[in-house]
Amino acid sequence: MSDETETNVAADRFVSHPGDSDKRKLPKRFYSQVAVVDTEAGFSIELDGRRVKTPAREPLAVPIKALADAIAAEWEAQQLEIDPEAMLVTKLANTAIDRVALRRDEIVDEISAFGASDLLCYRAEHPDSLVLRQAQGWDPLLAWLNLKTGTNLEVTSGVMFKAQSADDLAKLHAYVATFSEFELSGLHQIVTISGSLVLGLALMDNQIDAGKAHVLAHIDEIWQAEQWGTDEEAEARLTGRKEALMASAIYLELLTSATS
Repeated sequence: MSDETETNVAADRFVSHPGDSDKRKLPKRFYSQVAVVDTEAGFSIELDGRRVKTPAREPLAVPIKALADAIAAEWEAQQLEIDPEAMLVTKLANTAIDRVALRRDEIVDEISAFGASDLLCYRAEHPDSLVLRQAQGWDPLLAWLNLKTGTNLEVTSGVMFKAQSADDLAKLHAYVATFSEFELSGLHQIVTISGSLVLGLALMDNQIDAGKAHVLAHIDEIWQAEQWGTDEEAEARLTGRKEALMASAIYLELLTSATS
């Protein structure tokens, strides 16, 4: 068994699968040294000199050294046990390699589809304070999207579906298709968490930061909590979403790093 194969087997032990219990036993840390190496495939991660692969056993190699450094830091931060849920940047890189690269057109379709029923286009009918907060937070981003892509998404009040024009949806699809596989991995995560293609694209274009994106994606929940309070379960759910969104934003920022 080669050194590289040994690492693949060890790494595969902690990959989570659908149906796994939240209380699954985590594997022990099996390495002492983490390093970033420049290879033909890109910047790779080595554990005790053995190269890491993705869950699908592809080389875990990324195009930007700063991103590889962040992945290496996540591996280094593991203590006695390895917790994959604490390695969000690593998971996004794995997704880009294992899923997006093989299903690029499908992923572009999935992301673009959010534009047909974007969160920012569905407004509360009342009370006035919530209506105003949504308008103040969301209208500037729809205006930015119009300037950026030429789209003019229509806004409606209530929850009844409002169809967007085929021309606008085609423009959004074409814009999403310009991103790389690694960028699409991060964008997919942000759009899925927020329910908004507009927020995802605005974050990628540095129109908003991750903290602002989180607030804008949860205007309704935050407003309701201000009126009637919240509970631990709701707070934990929002915290988890914010952490995942922040990790996605860091991942995307590293992709544009000048350090390579």
